[in-house]
Amino acid sequence: MTDATAAPRIIARITPPSARRWFAILSVAALGGVLIWLGLAHPPQDTWALLFLLGFGALALYLADRLRQATEGALDLREDGLFDRKGRLLAPAEAILAVNRGVFAFKPSNGFVLVLDRSLGFAWEPGLWWRVGRRVGVGGVITSAEGRFMAEMAETLINRRGGR
Repeated sequence: MTDATAAPRIIARITPPSARRWFAILSVAALGGVLIWLGLAHPPQDTWALLFLLGFGALALYLADRLRQATEGALDLREDGLFDRKGRLLAPAEAILAVNRGVFAFKPSNGFVLVLDRSLGFAWEPGLWWRVGRRVGVGGVITSAEGRFMAEMAETLINRRGGR
């Protein structure tokens, strides 16, 4: 007997590999550290240049922490849509019109872009996904095999419901 309130079945899951995750985090953190060190150890004459170095160094350290937090979890493609590790809906299944994953598509590294029928606003988790208007980009520190598989499963969802 199945429970009517059970969560929809997970069709595909993307979990960023630890090595890629930490390489990206440490690269961005190293950039921030170098900018701050440069500003403090060899301060430029111009105050604006010093503020630039320190500001962008702090921003890079902040982004490294955001990248760490964003890539801790996973993305799940379920029958009712694409969700992040917190259960936040990124793209409802009925709103997905197409999947762009070609060579010349504007997409994240190793990933793909979902084209939606309506705008769901802006959201971003560095290194994993972004959403701008009617597009949701998935990719970054993921493996190409996981990205390709999830894109194919999203295309299958579109084809199963008859496309648009």
